[in-house]
Amino acid sequence: MFQGFKDFIMRGNVVDLAVGVVIGAAFTGVVTGFTTGFIKPLIQLMGGGSGMGAGTFSVNGVPFDYATFINSLITFLITAAVLYFFVVLPLNILAERRRRGEEPPPKAPSEDIVLLTQIRDALVAQSQTRGYGDTPGRHQQEPPR
Repeated sequence: MFQGFKDFIMRGNVVDLAVGVVIGAAFTGVVTGFTTGFIKPLIQLMGGGSGMGAGTFSVNGVPFDYATFINSLITFLITAAVLYFFVVLPLNILAERRRRGEEPPPKAPSEDIVLLTQIRDALVAQSQTRGYGDTPGRHQQEPPR
């Protein structure tokens, strides 16, 4: 049971999802701070109020804080737009390319991988021309009589 749980947790999708949730929460905090610090005061200024009553109106002595609602709506729209344009749209484009078979070719291997491949190929070619019993740098000794 514990091994199954460990396998589930160690899957790439679960870890990616956890990272996405944490980054999403942090991004939401940034957007909320931006809208609370800059957008809400602008809404309050446009509403014409000043002091504690800015961005609110009262009906029978009950205050309605429309600036907070508009601020939350703008926070949602900014967060949704960023997630759509930077996460959803690129993934949809990539999925469409995969369906059509137009996936970009894989990146060329790095220089060290190319060098290691060349060394491996040279060693294989050298062992094939010398034979399997030969050891490089050693001379064959005659068997004792």
